[in-house]
Amino acid sequence: MDSLIKPFTPQKATFGRHETFALRYGWLTKGFQALQENPGVFNSDASTVTLGVGKNMVNAIRYWLRATQMIQVTDDGLQATELGTVLFVEEGGWDPYLEDEATLWLVHWMLATNSELATAWYWFFNCFHKTEFNNEEVANDLATFVSENFTAKHSERTVKHDINVILKMYCPVKQGAKVEMEDILDAPLASLKLVTASKHTHYYQCRNTAHDSLPIAIIAFAVNEVFNQRKASVLPITDLMYGDKFGVAVGGVFKLTEGELLAKLERVVEAYPALFNINETAGINQLYRQQNELSSLTFLGDYFENKDKATS
Repeated sequence: MDSLIKPFTPQKATFGRHETFALRYGWLTKGFQALQENPGVFNSDASTVTLGVGKNMVNAIRYWLRATQMIQVTDDGLQATELGTVLFVEEGGWDPYLEDEATLWLVHWMLATNSELATAWYWFFNCFHKTEFNNEEVANDLATFVSENFTAKHSERTVKHDINVILKMYCPVKQGAKVEMEDILDAPLASLKLVTASKHTHYYQCRNTAHDSLPIAIIAFAVNEVFNQRKASVLPITDLMYGDKFGVAVGGVFKLTEGELLAKLERVVEAYPALFNINETAGINQLYRQQNELSSLTFLGDYFENKDKATS
């Protein structure tokens, strides 16, 4: 089973395609449903009328849909992916109006594991490990990483500006500042509290913690994606926590402590005992998967369908 993770490659990186616009509430679902109605909407002169935004924002919506892998480029043009379809189809989709925080966690995961189209997001959550920093520090570190690891040249200004967009998406309001409705609409991922404003002026914090709002089904989805990417049946839990070189780190992406990641993995095993188990081998805790050909969408369906039953 193929994984949706886009692994790091020195030849592929993308910066600045969002036209400086951070992801906003409603953009993914509105853009996806517009594409369903008109496959050529993003190439149409009427796209600004259809989507109700300016031309640069149209391009930004198209970018965010691609970066989160809700749509893809094919020989026949832009088309919905299976993930986008099961989530956002207006009639019968699991979350067509992005109302469930589980979908926000999933959107975050899709960005942080897409090193090709959301390179700065991938780097920030998998490779950058400072817990307190200011904008300049993190931007300089990203620029250094890009210059040292990618074969193509990228504008340093554009690369650094991606950090501004990341911070705006995850922590739009500095501590003590008045929260405006526009700030909330501009930053749906801020509710995940992965990045917070430090008590020190102009500093941010990104610390590993519990994140109780993170559903176990999303952890199962993420872990299964790593299994699928590596074509593996067993993974050391330290690998899931920290990743290998340039690899995706489940603990890093979701900013979990080692103890919290292990606790959530134990809950995954409890929820899916026929699929996963944890054993210690030579003093190393490892997660085993009992079924090799397993679609990660299985776990999303389990979450959304059981959630609907529970509330009906």
